[in-house]
Amino acid sequence: MPDAKPVQYRIVDRLETVASDERARVIEGLAANPARIEPKYFYDELGCALYGAICRLPEYYPTRTEAALFREHREAIASAIGPVSQFVDLGAGDCCKAEGWLPFVAPARYVAVDIAAAEIGTALARLAPEFPEVEMIGVVADFTRGLPLEGILDSRACMFFYPGSSIGNFTPEEAKVFLGRIRGQCAPRPGSGLLIGVDGKKDKARLDAAYDDALGVTAAFNRNALVHLNRRFGFDFPLEAFVHRGFYSESRGRIEMHLEAVRDVLVRLGPAERRFASGERIHTENSYKYHAEEFAALLAEAGFGSVRRWESADGGYFVFYAS
Repeated sequence: MPDAKPVQYRIVDRLETVASDERARVIEGLAANPARIEPKYFYDELGCALYGAICRLPEYYPTRTEAALFREHREAIASAIGPVSQFVDLGAGDCCKAEGWLPFVAPARYVAVDIAAAEIGTALARLAPEFPEVEMIGVVADFTRGLPLEGILDSRACMFFYPGSSIGNFTPEEAKVFLGRIRGQCAPRPGSGLLIGVDGKKDKARLDAAYDDALGVTAAFNRNALVHLNRRFGFDFPLEAFVHRGFYSESRGRIEMHLEAVRDVLVRLGPAERRFASGERIHTENSYKYHAEEFAALLAEAGFGSVRRWESADGGYFVFYAS
């Protein structure tokens, strides 16, 4: 007899990449001067686990600061959001950050968007029995290149959720474009908005420690990008030839993460080769920090007309709801 139980969740693959084209883009980035790797290559299975460990480090304050802000102001934030039928979790990962909001927002549909298919599959399998009244959909996508939500969202009010100050991975100009895309999704759905966490500019020593922890978890996370590229594209980066560099650039208002060659090394990149001199760096990630007024202005430039803000006691971390 066929199983009559309803499907508890579904996964929609919206990754529109051709393997050869993707490898060519990666090689182009590594051949540039300075060389670069897109941050999405952090997030293979091991990278996701290492990121989860980073969020628990004593030096890495953003996760626990944001969680405390959400706990303290949960009712006020939920009141600002109002009733929404659809909850879109951008960069959902293990879905733990959104999980605390589901009982308060009570959406009819939860959409977890992430490039890591395995992680959102595992997360939705865990969440679906806990929230049987919520339709759960996982969307596998690189949302930094667009928001491929056609046929998934309907006309009802929608809340976009982007916690963890991940918006800092974009340059300010890229962030404005990305926020504009979200505003474009909100516009035809009255009552929609964006709940977003943003890290503030602060003491360099504190920021440096957060991105170069004593235990070396962030270093492992950064270097694992090379392991991922080797496995995925057949490169031959020798892991021992590169070390992690993570630091705050006050003049640029951003954390920079790099992998630095500790000796001269020739790396085979499929059909190409790239020689890295000792001391040469591969730029792997930025994390821009903002004063509250700077980010509020960015939201306005992206088209949001109403912005509310909550901030940590030390004024170093912010949560915005924009509609």
